[in-house]
Amino acid sequence: MTNNQDTTTKNVLEIRVILDNIRSVHNVGSIFRTADAAGVSKLYLVETTPTPVDRFGRKRKDVAKVSLGAEDSIPWEHVVDITKTIQALKKEGFTIVALEQDEKSVDYQSVNSKNKIALILGNEVGGISKEILKLVDVIIEIPMAGKKESLNVSVAAGIALFQLNR
Repeated sequence: MTNNQDTTTKNVLEIRVILDNIRSVHNVGSIFRTADAAGVSKLYLVETTPTPVDRFGRKRKDVAKVSLGAEDSIPWEHVVDITKTIQALKKEGFTIVALEQDEKSVDYQSVNSKNKIALILGNEVGGISKEILKLVDVIIEIPMAGKKESLNVSVAAGIALFQLNR
């Protein structure tokens, strides 16, 4: 008897995600769930971004409710200094990609996904600061066709992650 299953494997790109001061627990939980589906290897939760455990080390039910357990399957780290995190990732060979509307942004579909990528997602109101944008390798933007000029950060994360991992 022969095995007729396709044994080819996709050369999966390593993607990490940096959540820069995301405010909403629901957005964080949703991004955990989407990151799990997209094969993200690690999430960095910067400064005020809610973490899956509270300051006493107890699991947060509000994050778990939205992430459906993805907070247990994806490694994550709470970081205070995003600059040091970006520098460390660059030393590891990651291309730092910011998802933000900016005069220097390029279409999100134009990123070379053959490299290791660290995707930065910014605060729901203020986005990613100009200081952080100066540190990244490329700024990508999802074109908007409607009257609204932005997407919810968790929706934008899903679009970008699956495009980067194509």
